Amino acid sequence: MALFRLPSSSPPPLAPRGQGLVLRAPQTADFSQWAELRDYSRDFLTPWEPIWPSDDLTRSGYRRRLRRYQEDMADDKAYPFLIFRESDNVLLGGVTLANVRRGIVQAGTIGYWIGAPYAGRGTMTAALRVLLPSLFGELNLHRIEAACIPSNAASVRVLEKCGFVREGRARRYLCINGVWQDHYLYGLLSDDLVP
Repeated sequence: MALFRLPSSSPPPLAPRGQGLVLRAPQTADFSQWAELRDYSRDFLTPWEPIWPSDDLTRSGYRRRLRRYQEDMADDKAYPFLIFRESDNVLLGGVTLANVRRGIVQAGTIGYWIGAPYAGRGTMTAALRVLLPSLFGELNLHRIEAACIPSNAASVRVLEKCGFVREGRARRYLCINGVWQDHYLYGLLSDDLVP
């Protein structure tokens, strides 16, 4: 196994599945489901996310998002995934590995969201347990980082159930819902992953 993965012109196609879920890169055909779930879940998601652009749920905004995703994947900078229920292809949420750093770091940062109707059912924990082996395996990462607002108890539970270790607290770390918020910082090493 190579210690460092070199960026290539074609990143590995990641579409992990398991626990009744399929995770894959967003596609044009996903727009309607994505926009409907995000719109329905807006009040639920707003306290935990950056302010949405005014055109976020429009078809043109989604196309722009897909173009950025394609560029980021081609440059080995980020890998977005939508989470679908395998039995009926219903969209449940999303996970993004962003800020991928190579060289002596071999790390990335994950962020995630779940639609309001599917929250509190263990779906995000299951999705991360399906995805993490691919991030360490196919992408050859050494470390995955995450941050969450201390009052987001559900997110804290997800990370800790998946084996992430709280490594500190960053003051006014990210601008969430228009306010600079403190965040717990978490890390997971490839050695930490329990099969």
